[in-house]
Amino acid sequence: MTVVRRRYVASDVKKMDVKEFRELGYLQELNRRFLHPLGLAIEVQINPDGSEELGGIWDSRDDPEGIIYGEGIIDHDKARYVYDQEAARKHVRVEMLGFNIQN
Repeated sequence: MTVVRRRYVASDVKKMDVKEFRELGYLQELNRRFLHPLGLAIEVQINPDGSEELGGIWDSRDDPEGIIYGEGIIDHDKARYVYDQEAARKHVRVEMLGFNIQN
């Protein structure tokens, strides 16, 4: 199997707007599935002009159970969207790279 490695120059990288990242559910799932169990969370700040930017990283690592969303906060449609995106890409990554999640 030949593995193609891409090299990116920062100026060539296509970037997603923070608002789109949040609205599609990537922020929710990054926090819920990875960061919250570690006691961490990334926040988004919504500016007066409506633009959005990444804020700080919440640090509750001293809290043994980590962070959880409050009742009714999780948007299950967003979670499903992210799972669907992950599933759609998995077979290509496994076929081309031999893995889905990099070791």
